[in-house]
Amino acid sequence: MRTRLLPLLIILMAAVLLALGVPLAVSLAGAQQQKVVVDRIDDTARFAALAQFVTDSPDGTTGAFENERLATLSSELRSYYEVYGIRSGVFYRTGVAMAHAPADWSLPREGEVRDAFSEAKLSRRSHDPKQVWPWQRRNLVVASPVIRDGDVVAVVVTDSPTGQMRSRTLHGWLVIGAGEFAAMLLAVGAALRLTGWVLKPVRVLDATTHDIATGRLKSRVAAAGGPPELQRLARSFNEMADNVEDVLEQQRAFVADASHQLRNPLAALLLRIELLSFELPEGNKEIASVQAEGKRLAQVLDDLLDLALAEHTEADLKVTDIGELAAERVAAWAPTAEAKGVRLVGDCPPTTAWADPVALSSALDAVIDNAVKFTPEDETVEVSVASQGDTSTVVVTDQGPGLTDEELARVGDRFWRSGRHQNIKGSGLGLSISRALLAAGGGSIAYDRHEPHGLKVTVAVPRSAPTA
Repeated sequence: MRTRLLPLLIILMAAVLLALGVPLAVSLAGAQQQKVVVDRIDDTARFAALAQFVTDSPDGTTGAFENERLATLSSELRSYYEVYGIRSGVFYRTGVAMAHAPADWSLPREGEVRDAFSEAKLSRRSHDPKQVWPWQRRNLVVASPVIRDGDVVAVVVTDSPTGQMRSRTLHGWLVIGAGEFAAMLLAVGAALRLTGWVLKPVRVLDATTHDIATGRLKSRVAAAGGPPELQRLARSFNEMADNVEDVLEQQRAFVADASHQLRNPLAALLLRIELLSFELPEGNKEIASVQAEGKRLAQVLDDLLDLALAEHTEADLKVTDIGELAAERVAAWAPTAEAKGVRLVGDCPPTTAWADPVALSSALDAVIDNAVKFTPEDETVEVSVASQGDTSTVVVTDQGPGLTDEELARVGDRFWRSGRHQNIKGSGLGLSISRALLAAGGGSIAYDRHEPHGLKVTVAVPRSAPTA
């Protein structure tokens, strides 16, 4: 969810910054150009004032004053070009130059300069030039009319290079870009904090849900910040988890109480059947069948009680030598395997892990018992211990008939037994008890085929200390 929410917030913030930054950059470029245009207008107005009376003398005749004013105008234009590098000139209506600088510059026949000159002849200043952007190498042309007695007698034209103006604009844009970049970094930081604040309760809720799904029913959502709606959701989740735990506790208590309460009547019933068998002929098949079913029912009740206790008991985790414990279980089951004609061998090097020794021993007993039970005579059951990354494993392989893919998907379910093995003693709860015992300590049990035939059972326990 964060990968979807964070880009959305960043895109929105970037759009806001661009919406502010682009007009600001355009306004900056326009302000820089307008400043240059105003300066050029002032300069052309000054030159127009000098050129206005070049052809007039105090007594109305031409002579020395005309030459002196013309010389002054030419000198001003020349100095203006030498200092600022701006080409400028005063041209009569016919296009003939009155004065200009540099000396080789003249009024072109067409182009922007000619357009500005023609516009100024209409007794108005030329329009503001088009915006010059930093990547454009264009000049700014400004033309002002020289008016005498209400008539336009000449036009002052300036053709200004824009290198400095474009440099100032580019510098301003860089400053704006740096500000936008800094603002974007702040926006990203704010987006990270905002998404973290919003999604933290969701992450906590997800982790707690996973804990409960894996059997840690005591897990609850800790009080955290975030939007009020998510805080209410966390409280509702805790209430739901409390109710679910209560229901499961009641179910486990019912199973334990029922199995415990049924044991005494069943024991009395079996005793009466045993007494009744003395009154019947020896070898009666019906009474033998009733006794076998009674004993099987007693075993089921015992297994139900064990399962209820396994699901209810907290694991007493400690650092345990898995190799030593597995070797003990192999030695304990060796006589049973030998009596059945099955070879039970173990490869159990020292390997430590975090486990409940009692629970792990019980789980291994169920797995080894199952392997020996289904392995034919003169075949082998192997128990091997190894470490793989963060887990230690005990692998029990047999050479029995094995299971199909459909049966592998169901093995370990309560009361499930393969249809091919219904005649073998068992309640179908042994592997369920093993799974419950292992899950309480963070372990697991997995099933797979063992080639060429048989079943491979892998018991895994963590090597690192459990987290709170």
